[in-house]
Amino acid sequence: MAMKKTDLEKNKALKLTNSMKLATADRFGKASAAAPVLDRREQRRLDQAQGLVPFACKLNADLVAQLQERAAAHPEGMTGLLTEIVKRGLAADAS
Repeated sequence: MAMKKTDLEKNKALKLTNSMKLATADRFGKASAAAPVLDRREQRRLDQAQGLVPFACKLNADLVAQLQERAAAHPEGMTGLLTEIVKRGLAADAS
């Protein structure tokens, strides 16, 4: 059965779109090739093994900016920084 001209054009557009997505993903993926990429399920399993629990809250944008600045220099990143700050705050509050 012969395809209509519009169907052929749609297929060409789909192929082009898919090839563009793959090229973009490949280009950005090369920069992070040194670090192993974990899927979400594996990352969640590793976090649970460390006893980490997701904790979401809303903070003021200025405070978040300060935290991000400090987290950039912290060896354990944002999670390590926040753990340290919360522990210090709780210890001071208990005194």
